[in-house]
Amino acid sequence: MNKIFCTLGLVAALAVSSCKIYSFRDTSIPPEVKSIHLAYIENRARLVNPQLAPALNDAIRLKINNQASKLAQIETSDADYDVTAYVSDYSYSTSGITNQQASSNRLSVTVHIVFKNNLDPTGKKVPPANFEADVTRNFDFAATTSITDAEQQLLPTITSNLTDEIFNKLFSNW
Repeated sequence: MNKIFCTLGLVAALAVSSCKIYSFRDTSIPPEVKSIHLAYIENRARLVNPQLAPALNDAIRLKINNQASKLAQIETSDADYDVTAYVSDYSYSTSGITNQQASSNRLSVTVHIVFKNNLDPTGKKVPPANFEADVTRNFDFAATTSITDAEQQLLPTITSNLTDEIFNKLFSNW
């Protein structure tokens, strides 16, 4: 009986320790790539949170420094990889209704990314190929919370989630 419990315990421990939703260390940067240019992420959305663009810029630069440290971040667009992005949507809506009243709201944020591989635009020799992509994340909050309060509370989560998603679009083979 003890063997069964020990075996089950070991299996459970291995299962729990290997449960990872995301792994951000799986970057794939070809050795030929030495530099990256990250243009300032502008906020072009109809609604503007003035704290979002600066927070995203800082977070994505820091993430690249920490997890793609072999890349030199340069200020000109003639880098091996050239990335521009902008916040294209920032909106909120009702996401849940209880007893004919709003019970939750949803903040939606979209960042449009333009990636240029100046070494090999087709991506055949030095992946990835040039691409454009949208990254969208939704963040729910209680209907009793004002949008101003929700923005302040959610900003760290918004920044973290969008930064991870942008990083994965740029450097992971997902």
